[in-house]
Amino acid sequence: MTIGIVSTGIYIPTDVMTAEEIAFRSKLPIEVVKNKMGISKKPIPGKDDHTVAMGIWAAEKALQKGNVDPKSIDLIIYIGEEHKEYPLWTAAIKIQEELGAFHAWGFDVALRCGTTIMAMKVAKSMMLADPSIQTVLLAGGYRNSDFIDYTNDRTRFMFNLGAGGAAMILKRDYEKNTVLETDIITDGSFSEDVLVPVGGTKQPLSPEHLENGLYRLDVMDPEGMKARLEQKSMDNFLKVVRNALLKSGYSDMDIDYLAILHMKRSAHDYVLGELGLNTEQSIYLSDYGHVGQMDQIISLELAEKSGKIKSGDIVVLVSAGIGYAWGAIVIKWGMEGRNI
Repeated sequence: MTIGIVSTGIYIPTDVMTAEEIAFRSKLPIEVVKNKMGISKKPIPGKDDHTVAMGIWAAEKALQKGNVDPKSIDLIIYIGEEHKEYPLWTAAIKIQEELGAFHAWGFDVALRCGTTIMAMKVAKSMMLADPSIQTVLLAGGYRNSDFIDYTNDRTRFMFNLGAGGAAMILKRDYEKNTVLETDIITDGSFSEDVLVPVGGTKQPLSPEHLENGLYRLDVMDPEGMKARLEQKSMDNFLKVVRNALLKSGYSDMDIDYLAILHMKRSAHDYVLGELGLNTEQSIYLSDYGHVGQMDQIISLELAEKSGKIKSGDIVVLVSAGIGYAWGAIVIKWGMEGRNI
């Protein structure tokens, strides 16, 4: 039995922040923003671009693209961020209502920027275990750029955070775009390195916190985190890709396309080089920045539209998220067999 991707959909806000604006706000040289951080521009949310709403709009595109009746969906998994329209709110149920997926049930999952890959693994496992789950919708939005203070140099590596929505429809016994195996690593030694320090039960939000801008993302131990992350991050990127490939019966040499999150240019190039890939076998998201866990679906859509992937190709989606988590999943694109 196979689980395949029927379709994907993305929603990208029309409002953007340019590299020049990031440089102005952060007082960084424009060359650093464009060449080192790898940002030309990034989408930012407009007035109505709320987190779950963007996921709904992306889901509508996926349904239309795949010619899928919402009433045929059995399960909805929300893959977007906690930062959404309301706190303490199950977004998947709202998506169900807005799409008219009246025969589905839903729940939310979270692994920060690793959520999409984790959710694909969860969805596949549930479909294999429960024959009543035939069609699953993954959908969500992201606008954590709201939490960035461009004057805080400790969070410089997150200046690329953007906004958008993405969705994916998975189907049981679907003979195209087969979802193969996954590998995920989490490392709890980083669990409290990057966070919003106020607004939770430890530090309930107060007027003083708002006045001092403490409700934004911050890095608690920047030097310590950098030293520890440099030892592990690139190795873990490569490890999850290679382990997912090995579980799927493939190796580095079989990769045709790598759908990778946006990160600084040197790190992107390093991962490609270590896997023996050229620049044509991935898309550097310099016009999108980092739209969290939506990056892999955005990259997949862009690759499909530009003809970078064809039937028979081995596609690997790879992510990393604060916490820290690394994940990769392998897809056999199109129908079985390669084009000759």
